Amino acid sequence: MSQRQSLIESIAHTISDYREGEIPRLNAEHVDRWIHQFDDDVQLPLLRELEYVFKKTYFSRAFVRQFFESQITNPAYAGNQPCDYWRKAHFLNIQQRGRSQAEILLLFGEALRAHCGINIQQCGAEDGDFIYLDDVLFTGKRAATDLSAWIGVAPSKATVRILVIAMHTLGEWECSNQLRRAATQARKDINFEFSAALTFENRKSYRDVSEVLWPAYIPEDEEIRRFAVSNQTYPFVARTPGGKLKYPIFSSEEGRQLLERQFLWAGMRILSVCRSPSPILRPLGFSRYGFGFGSMIVTYRNCPNNAPLALWWGDPSREPWHPLAQWYPLFPRKTYASEEIFDGIL
Repeated sequence: MSQRQSLIESIAHTISDYREGEIPRLNAEHVDRWIHQFDDDVQLPLLRELEYVFKKTYFSRAFVRQFFESQITNPAYAGNQPCDYWRKAHFLNIQQRGRSQAEILLLFGEALRAHCGINIQQCGAEDGDFIYLDDVLFTGKRAATDLSAWIGVAPSKATVRILVIAMHTLGEWECSNQLRRAATQARKDINFEFSAALTFENRKSYRDVSEVLWPAYIPEDEEIRRFAVSNQTYPFVARTPGGKLKYPIFSSEEGRQLLERQFLWAGMRILSVCRSPSPILRPLGFSRYGFGFGSMIVTYRNCPNNAPLALWWGDPSREPWHPLAQWYPLFPRKTYASEEIFDGIL
């Protein structure tokens, strides 16, 4: 077997449970069709880097289930008598858009019954914490919107614990600030705590050690350069290459720059076929900033729109002239009629 085919099959295996039961299984032929959209000389190095990255940033159903199960008996989270803790806890099901919270609650509920014999619908005591479960926190906008609305009916004093698989530092900071302001305005004493298996750095001040795609250079391309200076409110600021990442999701600086450069070009190609694209539609993912959010996280449930457009944009079922037919997605994205096109997995 050639190195190329071996890499393709490895990637297909890693992402094989993506939207399982909803769409055809993502096999080697699917990955091969997607990578063929890039120039011949970069396909093999791209495959090498993506095989490395997805082993760290693709969260399978088994991984997600294992993480939430581990929190049930984790004394650092639930104390020395975890079943008593969860029996008192209030599980919030308040997500206004999407299904991620409801699905995570089902997973968590199954594990809670197995470990403690507790039905999640029967949990909740006056002195119990409030638990907000979800998969990934990107900008923090969704959690902030959900919980800000809930504050109106919340008790005058409470602790809310936001538990996710992964979160981004800027999203955590912005969400925390919004929730504190909302609680203060409502004259309520509510403490918000954030916990995650993994925390990815993406603040501007720490861009050199960021764990998202954040270009170190602007390629020699006039269209990309025009895009870089078009946003005067949030202008692009390059990172300095070589920073040591706390969670090294890239194989090397060279591999990282390859992804940043190729996904930037692919994203610009996609934008070029869009009519009047939204200002937050950016080549490296939905964002108000720079070239885009740049997250490489994908879960078995869905691909966030905060990821590079090259990963999820497109719909091959459309007519050949349609903009969505101009790119073949690696992760066909599930969307909703009421979707707000921002802030990740819905």
